[in-house]
Amino acid sequence: MQDNEIASLLQQMKTIALVGASDNPARASFGVMAYLLSQGYQVTPVSPKLAGQTLLGQQVYAKLADIPHSIDMVDVFRNSEAAYAVAQEAIAIGAKALWLQIGVINEQAEALANEAGLKVVMDRCPKIEIPRLGLER
Repeated sequence: MQDNEIASLLQQMKTIALVGASDNPARASFGVMAYLLSQGYQVTPVSPKLAGQTLLGQQVYAKLADIPHSIDMVDVFRNSEAAYAVAQEAIAIGAKALWLQIGVINEQAEALANEAGLKVVMDRCPKIEIPRLGLER
């Protein structure tokens, strides 16, 4: 995906489900979630382990299907093998985009999501891309 496409995607997305959320401030998912919230996105953390709790002031859900509001983008902090199942869930909830974090590379997940009409960004981080593309709020 080209820079202009990533910039457009980041500007269009308002609600993000962060799959693989962690309550450990040392984890990348925690820092990225805090950053996305600071940039004005509505971020919903997804973690079976933390379901029912709040994380950075946001209600945590066990899986994407449990989220009661619509989600524009699914940001994946899981291993590459888990990305395909997350792509299936993202399609099922009607997400518009699938974002696979740095190191999360799964061509089958990308192909599945693309076939279903989702935009896919792979092996990148929005916390890096937003300032790099001059989109910080």
